[in-house]
Amino acid sequence: MFNFRCLESEEYTATNIVSKFCIEPLNKGQSITIGNALRRTLLSSIKGNAIVGVRIFGISHEFSTLPDVKEDVLEILLNLKQIVFTGNIQERIIARLIFRGPGIITAKDIQLDKGLICVDPNQYIASVHSSNNNIEMEFLIEQGVGYSLSEKRPSNTLDDFLSVDAVFMPVQKVNFFVETFTPTFEVISPAKINSSPEMESLILEVQTNGSITPTQAVSDASNILETMFSSLKISDSKPDNYFINESLKIDKPIDVNDTLIEELELSVRAFNCLKRANINTIGELLKYSPEELLEFKNFGKKSADEVIESLSKRFNLYLNSK
Repeated sequence: MFNFRCLESEEYTATNIVSKFCIEPLNKGQSITIGNALRRTLLSSIKGNAIVGVRIFGISHEFSTLPDVKEDVLEILLNLKQIVFTGNIQERIIARLIFRGPGIITAKDIQLDKGLICVDPNQYIASVHSSNNNIEMEFLIEQGVGYSLSEKRPSNTLDDFLSVDAVFMPVQKVNFFVETFTPTFEVISPAKINSSPEMESLILEVQTNGSITPTQAVSDASNILETMFSSLKISDSKPDNYFINESLKIDKPIDVNDTLIEELELSVRAFNCLKRANINTIGELLKYSPEELLEFKNFGKKSADEVIESLSKRFNLYLNSK
């Protein structure tokens, strides 16, 4: 069994908590293996909450400005990306903000559902100069992992909301290094006679955004790794050619007539051009040749090459040649 202990922990701000942990004793080489696995899992697989869409009443696109507001809409969207929420939500929720100026709009002005809390209520959003201007906003908040680019998110899933780059990652930074030591005493066993007397300590530094503590983050990462590796456990009664995931044996047929073009993960320009041409599914797209795609408005050769490459790589499909 490993000894896991916290060496130090400090909360610099509400959205910046740093802790240092020690895991020991480890055999030589184990620290690198465990450290790499924990680091990658902490940075990529821990769930967090973020704003994915914003509706600002009276605004139709992100390049607009609000009367008597210091920031333009783009600056407001960037400020909203910095808001950190804590709480367990199972599905996308809508939060609202109504502000009557003048004054400074901060995260505390957002009306949140029970169970969802803003980590830093003082997070700045915008400044309103006039008492004649009321600011009304609605936010789509959901749970996810990693970093979600707004341009990669299908626009039809947000209705008339402005899409926002979502930073779900509660763990901001992870470092680790290895220290070696010689045990003061060792129980001699046949397995230990020829082994090196040197042991290792894994020192792990974890920084979170305050929505989760570093200790909880490490615990969650360990549970994720345990679940992943538990699927590799095979009883002695299973034959050598036993296939763990039987579902992987079957290549499920793809119905291209029902598969939306969103699955191609195209750039915004190419995606919008196809939508304007009333092409909504891959089946509809396959009726066209590369030459015919170039006839669409604002659809250039670069977009056509992108469509051809995505069809080939993701679905092993090709456009109709004429």
